[in-house]
Amino acid sequence: MVDSDAPTFLPPGDTPARITEAGRLAEQPVPQSPAAVVRCVLGSLALAHRRAVRQVQDLSGRQVDAVHIVGGGARNALRCQLTADACGLPVLAGPVEATAIGNLLVQARAAGVVGGDLAALRGLVRQTQRIVRYEPGDGSGTARAAERRVGV
Repeated sequence: MVDSDAPTFLPPGDTPARITEAGRLAEQPVPQSPAAVVRCVLGSLALAHRRAVRQVQDLSGRQVDAVHIVGGGARNALRCQLTADACGLPVLAGPVEATAIGNLLVQARAAGVVGGDLAALRGLVRQTQRIVRYEPGDGSGTARAAERRVGV
């Protein structure tokens, strides 16, 4: 696992090579195939989500009851399941076209086509869009991966 927030991963370029180099420098196993690189990226993102959820809880003093993944990432079942496992929370995945739907609803509300507050608009999304729920597993693999994660 790598620290997906590390500055080395921000600019465009050969990210798989950067991942391999990060592992090598940290004397960690490095991905040996494109599939292994993808698995590293997805697991690293899941750990980044876990870190963010914990920070939100610490800063707000409130517990998070679910993680919402919207947009194209909601289509990746492995990413969603790894995130549920890493966070120890259910993941609600969808809608895939969240930005377009939100834009449409705000415009429809402004034009008087739909009414209601934010809760009503969210209810409309739940009624019309497919949301997939992922339940967390035991998370033991994630804990081991968090201990191995390397930064650059």
